[in-house]
Amino acid sequence: MIGAAVWAASPSASPPRTVATSPRVAPRHLTMDQAVRMAERRYKARVVRVESIKRGGRTVYVLRLLDQRGRVFTVRIDASSGRIP
Repeated sequence: MIGAAVWAASPSASPPRTVATSPRVAPRHLTMDQAVRMAERRYKARVVRVESIKRGGRTVYVLRLLDQRGRVFTVRIDASSGRIP
């Protein structure tokens, strides 16, 4: 609180900077919408169904796609890494 009092007392001073307590950055998690857009771009197909499942403690999106030739296929995307196993 001393730093805050000094800053408030001196209008020309910059506010105190906060320091992260943990050097670890939270892992980025792929949302379902992001997974849908990624699959549609990669496979040039339309996602017609998507669900989220847990596999080995990880979230995996299971997407059913329909391509321009009428072929239906399934793609799985790991939500933590964005990889297609």
